[in-house]
Amino acid sequence: MSVTGEQAAEPRVPLRERVRQELQARIADGRLLPGDRIFEQDLAVELGISRVPVREAIRMLQSEGFVDVPPGRRGVFVRGLDRQQAKELFEVREALEVHAARLAAERAEPGDVAVLAELVEQSAKAHAAGAVEEMSSANEAFHGKLVELSGNELLASMLEPLHGRLAWLFRMNLEPERVCREHAAIQAAITAGDADRAAEVAKQHVLSSRRMVLERMLT
Repeated sequence: MSVTGEQAAEPRVPLRERVRQELQARIADGRLLPGDRIFEQDLAVELGISRVPVREAIRMLQSEGFVDVPPGRRGVFVRGLDRQQAKELFEVREALEVHAARLAAERAEPGDVAVLAELVEQSAKAHAAGAVEEMSSANEAFHGKLVELSGNELLASMLEPLHGRLAWLFRMNLEPERVCREHAAIQAAITAGDADRAAEVAKQHVLSSRRMVLERMLT
């Protein structure tokens, strides 16, 4: 993240918000893991800014549930999800993503569906090559594109605050072949314009992922 030069001349986005976005991205893509400590001073030096916007960004992330100050410990730490929070997140995913799949099948243009197919292919190739990070990125992009294809901006805005936590879930993938297969089925239903089928396979995908994640959280 750079906050000097051209970016610094952009007054519309407060510096604290840019720092918040940077930290959220690091949490989402695994550069910052649950339990990792965030050092205000080190981050400020790295980004070439004062500690004030860093502190403000951390407070914002704390209110959003991404970081925490555990009792009896000094410092700010990246927060993981507990089982109850994961269950609640999957409930939201089921409600919103299943509806997004239905709308996408009804509204998506051929060119947009082609992008979805490309993401399915990227994920499959990454899995075959053992490129875990590339597959995670392609899967995350698939879900983002699915919501975009719904054509419902309000639905997308409801999912936006959950982006970091959803990305964390997408990376808890112990069943890559199943994920690839289910993404392909969702894409095929949307391509065919079959709204009922798209909603059904999207629901099964969320439920299968829910089972996988909650089982992993027991170990």
